[in-house]
Amino acid sequence: MSRVLLAVNAGSSTLKFRAFAPDGRQLLARGMVDRFGQAKPELQLLDGKGQMLSCRALDDGGRANAIAAVINSLADQQLEPVAVVHRVVHGGGRFTAATRLNTDIRAQLEEYVALAPLHQPVSLAVISAFEEYDARLPQFACFDTAFHAQQPEVATRFGIARHWHDEGVRRYGFHGLSYAAIARRLPELGLEHAKVVVCHLGSGASACALDAGRSMASSMGFSAVDGLMMGSRPGYIDPEVILYWQEQAGMSVAEVRRELYKNSGLLGVSGISSDMRELLASDLPAAREAVELFCYRVARETASLAAAMKGLDALVFTAGVGEHSPEVRGRVLQQLAWLGFEVDQAANLAQARRLTTAASARAAYVLPTDEEGEMARQVAALLQ
Repeated sequence: MSRVLLAVNAGSSTLKFRAFAPDGRQLLARGMVDRFGQAKPELQLLDGKGQMLSCRALDDGGRANAIAAVINSLADQQLEPVAVVHRVVHGGGRFTAATRLNTDIRAQLEEYVALAPLHQPVSLAVISAFEEYDARLPQFACFDTAFHAQQPEVATRFGIARHWHDEGVRRYGFHGLSYAAIARRLPELGLEHAKVVVCHLGSGASACALDAGRSMASSMGFSAVDGLMMGSRPGYIDPEVILYWQEQAGMSVAEVRRELYKNSGLLGVSGISSDMRELLASDLPAAREAVELFCYRVARETASLAAAMKGLDALVFTAGVGEHSPEVRGRVLQQLAWLGFEVDQAANLAQARRLTTAASARAAYVLPTDEEGEMARQVAALLQ
């Protein structure tokens, strides 16, 4: 039986996991539980090279049963977890590095449920499920907010009364594990000392200003709703809109939250889908408008983040849309042509790493993100 470090990334309907060698570098297996916590879940397990090892339906839709199935499926391949590391969206101002979990720390993480109401409860439920399965198995958390903890003070403040900031109402930033993974790879592009905007574009989307690999500002703020338009979240929205919904439309807090998290973004604008692929394939005007707005917001936020760094050397696209949509990348770069980006259309369509011409004043690249790998490397350092 080979010992592995298991990295777990839990979402509202999927549980993604990867099994790494204890040093956190070699990927030995990866998989996903689809319809996690719902009826008729399905477990897929692949080897480190992406070859299917098993695919089966689970009898019980409960999360505890899914966790047991994950560990048993790894055992079938002679893989046994030595530790589990979880992606936790919110670590507030307390947790700025990978942390071993215990009862006290889990209680502190419960305090951040109100700041990440859709993400934090799922992560905590999965942590509990692993503990119920084997209380002796060491568990760790890596936080999406941690990478942004060293931002300049001015980048973390809202223009509100000082006591609110002191009580934690501030900009935190998210997708930090993704940005840490990209920052780790910037030396491959000769950008380790550069001013870079990274665009993490997927169902959830954000952008981050990295100066010499350090987070200087992020499009996301107090919550994961802020900033760029996303699959079903609006991004930046005038706070008065929320008050209008409550006062004029009579919407409750729960209804407003659902509008913000589930009914907005690409889905809300298009009325068709939250999936960028479907919208790009559609001829309907509303679909085109949703795509245009998405790209406009990315370009506008990129320019804003360049201002936060007082300069810009390069742009990096990552995550599902950023890595796989030449049309979205091309539109964003065309809107940023005034900044010196000259798109190499052939390279963009061919999914090349560099997207801009040799003569371009500024360079744009694609790098795949690796949140689970980043988690594994952080925790491997603690275990060693």
